[in-house]
Amino acid sequence: MRRILFVTLVIAALLLSACGSTPEPAQAPAAQPTQVPDPTAAPAGLSGKLSLAGSTTVQPLAEVLAEAFMEMYPDVVIEVQGGGSSVGVTSAGEGTVDIGMASRAIKSSEMDTFPDLQVFTIARDGIAIVTNPGIELPSLSIGQVASIFAGEISNFSEVGGPDAPVTVVSREEGSGTRAAFEELVMEAGDEEKVISENALLQQSNGQVRTTVSTTPNTIGYLSFGFLDDSTAPVPIDGVEPTVDNVKHDSYPIARPLNMLTKGAPGELAQAFLDYILSDAGQEIVAEDYISIK
Repeated sequence: MRRILFVTLVIAALLLSACGSTPEPAQAPAAQPTQVPDPTAAPAGLSGKLSLAGSTTVQPLAEVLAEAFMEMYPDVVIEVQGGGSSVGVTSAGEGTVDIGMASRAIKSSEMDTFPDLQVFTIARDGIAIVTNPGIELPSLSIGQVASIFAGEISNFSEVGGPDAPVTVVSREEGSGTRAAFEELVMEAGDEEKVISENALLQQSNGQVRTTVSTTPNTIGYLSFGFLDDSTAPVPIDGVEPTVDNVKHDSYPIARPLNMLTKGAPGELAQAFLDYILSDAGQEIVAEDYISIK
């Protein structure tokens, strides 16, 4: 009987101990490792459409940058059109495109007309003086180039070349390349010069290159991005038209490549501009132009 009572008391004590004890807190889930954001991944919700127009020099670069950007951001559509730098300034200033393109500095008169214009320099570019491969010139000064394009020098023999008549090839009015050439060459001396009315006018850098490469005795000017073996670049004051020489400020005919917006860019336009100015974007720029980094 005592044995039964003892066992009963032990069981009761155990039951009382279990009822009065504090339950163990639940185990917290294991901490997950912090995810570092991928800088190349598209932010959630980034979508929409951008329209660009303007410089035919900036246009092919903008198209390559747009392709890369749209690969990263599948819900974004970017349309790029040409028209010339003046079109880019006006279109951006009036807000008819999201981003304008200009391959020259913006004039003070344009800033007066469009005071809200925002300018983003995405690259630099050199302008090379090029001849048909049948014409070899050792070097030209800025003054000699201006005199050639003004029609004052009519034979290549006058500047150390062969005895051959000069045929000038130029861009049309409104071209950013022409505007930069006029500012940096035609207006650089004591006397401002005007491009000859006999010049063969072309609507793009590509057309200038084709005309100079296929027409004997021609001389023209090209954006660095359009240089290839089909034309012969001419040194200026002994300095070759190369990217390194532009970066070191030894080659004198150089200009900015700009993108423009009316006021502050919208979210999508800002994201595109940020990409262009990023290391990845500037790597693309450096393939044909001169990066700003």
